[in-house]
Amino acid sequence: MSTRAQVRFATREKGQSFAEHPNVIHAQFYVHGDGFPDGLGVDLAESLIDNKKISMEIESLTAKHGDLEYIYYVWQAPDKPTYISVFDLFVFDQECNKCGTRLEHSEQCIFVGSPLELINKFKNTY
Repeated sequence: MSTRAQVRFATREKGQSFAEHPNVIHAQFYVHGDGFPDGLGVDLAESLIDNKKISMEIESLTAKHGDLEYIYYVWQAPDKPTYISVFDLFVFDQECNKCGTRLEHSEQCIFVGSPLELINKFKNTY
């Protein structure tokens, strides 16, 4: 079974939270396998730091997938540090923080930080 993910590139803008999906993205790529943070996430971070090549399929900005497990955002702007956000799209059996109801499916931002922070958090964790 493959762990599918998308990598999206967005511009850092004042007032935009890195823990929320942006309204505008500038590029989008699809990764069919190993989309886990300790796989794709680390590869993406190492690519941003050391220019290591990674394999991704470019997609239209409107492409949608029903089987994604992770979405990564790479936040960039001239003269500002790059940040990465990781969203886990299949967090099951969660309890609602507001009302206590059990949710069968929810989405959660599981990481926001620099490429180096992502490597330090996820490399060799499994």
